[in-house]
Amino acid sequence: MRERILWIDDEIELFKPHLIFLEKKGYRVDTAAFASEGIEKLRDEKYDVVFLDEQMPGMHGLEALMEIRRIDPHLPVVMITKSEEENIMEEAIGKEITDYLIKPVNPNEIILSLKKIFRKKDLVTEQSVQDYQREFGKISMDIQMTGDWDAWIDLYKRLVFWSLRMDETTDTQMRDILEGQWSEANRAFFRFIKNNYEDRLRDDDDQLPALSHQVLERYLLPHTDKPILLVVIDNLRYDQWQVIYPILKNRFHLRSERLYYSILPTATQYARNALFAGLMPADIKKRFPHLWKDDPDEGGKNLHEADFFRDFLQRKKVSADMEFFKILNHQFGERTAKQIPTLHNKDIIVTVYNFVDMISHAKTEMDMIKELASNDTAYRALTATWFENSPLLHIIEAAAAQGRQIHLTTDHGTINVKRPTKVIGDRDTSLNLRYKLGRSLTYNPKDVMECRHPERLMLPSPYINGTYIFAKEDYFFVYPNNYNHYVQYFRNTYQHGGISLQEMLVPYVILEAR
Repeated sequence: MRERILWIDDEIELFKPHLIFLEKKGYRVDTAAFASEGIEKLRDEKYDVVFLDEQMPGMHGLEALMEIRRIDPHLPVVMITKSEEENIMEEAIGKEITDYLIKPVNPNEIILSLKKIFRKKDLVTEQSVQDYQREFGKISMDIQMTGDWDAWIDLYKRLVFWSLRMDETTDTQMRDILEGQWSEANRAFFRFIKNNYEDRLRDDDDQLPALSHQVLERYLLPHTDKPILLVVIDNLRYDQWQVIYPILKNRFHLRSERLYYSILPTATQYARNALFAGLMPADIKKRFPHLWKDDPDEGGKNLHEADFFRDFLQRKKVSADMEFFKILNHQFGERTAKQIPTLHNKDIIVTVYNFVDMISHAKTEMDMIKELASNDTAYRALTATWFENSPLLHIIEAAAAQGRQIHLTTDHGTINVKRPTKVIGDRDTSLNLRYKLGRSLTYNPKDVMECRHPERLMLPSPYINGTYIFAKEDYFFVYPNNYNHYVQYFRNTYQHGGISLQEMLVPYVILEAR
């Protein structure tokens, strides 16, 4: 189908060579010498793009643009004008002009503008596919060869980069190939963690990437000479941070971006308590036996994060006046945003935001969320939409207005689970689908990393013979009772607690207002 162009210009006769050139390129071009004439044509006929002069007798171009937007808000409009005045350019951009060309205009400039309008998706797809095909072999080799903690971070960043590139394409075959590389990478990553995680817990080398309990000492404490807002978004993956950052980019400088390793289990009660306490879970239980709750215990498992964080600051001899917010819903988020300007005397404001975690859990329970976040691409898009319209953005802006440095991080990530693996346990066995803690667990050892001695992983156990098991890759645990029902119910939902790149490698970023 040939695209139809409407060219509105009172000097249209000067563009005869351009019109002939466009016709030869396969476009159909109609013309109008006045804005009013062009607007009447738009009311009567369907066009794919409008070329619009800015300086015309009668109704000028910017006025005409408003009329065109009333007729068709989504019609691409390219302004072609002699004017190089900055205020006119800014007004045109503000009125969401599609492109802006300065006379005298070269025919190839027009073709480039049309390609951006009509073929951008195809061109992006073609280029992304070519680039990924060139990179494919190196990624595959690196997956097999990667053998240290920093290298896994580098590889994970590259896989996320290509996932974001593929989000902009229409090539489903290449997306499937990339999905295969993700699976291959998580298989190798599971082997790496299984063989190295226990030793890493006892390695004090501060050149290694941080673990949950080391993060705040390494990344927050060196900056406590200035006021800070620490934002912990529960369940935020690195790819989700990548789609949030463009929303912040024009308002903030990115001072640093690091990935750290969440501890096992990659679950809130372990990873987030370790983050705030600066201690591994077994040490938290020893230090705070009255505050720590084990898996079988009733009641909230993350009710004392502020206490743990205050104790952490005291242990590190940091004298800081601190305010701690835990935001569980939109209304409380709005109230917190309004309260931030009154807290200018606080050295550190901590905000724990649970919304992303709620999205992942709601995906299990609500059909609508399942459709909105049916895969990682949709999940990222949903995260960006949420953040752009959330009180958290207002909280960050209000804190930045006070001159605060913004530290944004998470406790663990999440993964879209696909494959079930059977597990049998007693009634006290933990409920999480990606890890289990129990006394007498039966499971397929090929699908898990097992820990029969929790103290070796610095984990507490309420049982003398307690065992932890962590699901690998995209597996999830299902009991034999009503097996098929629960497989269908939980498959293609976002879960956390186990071992995968998406769950364990998570962001810590520092931002400052521009």
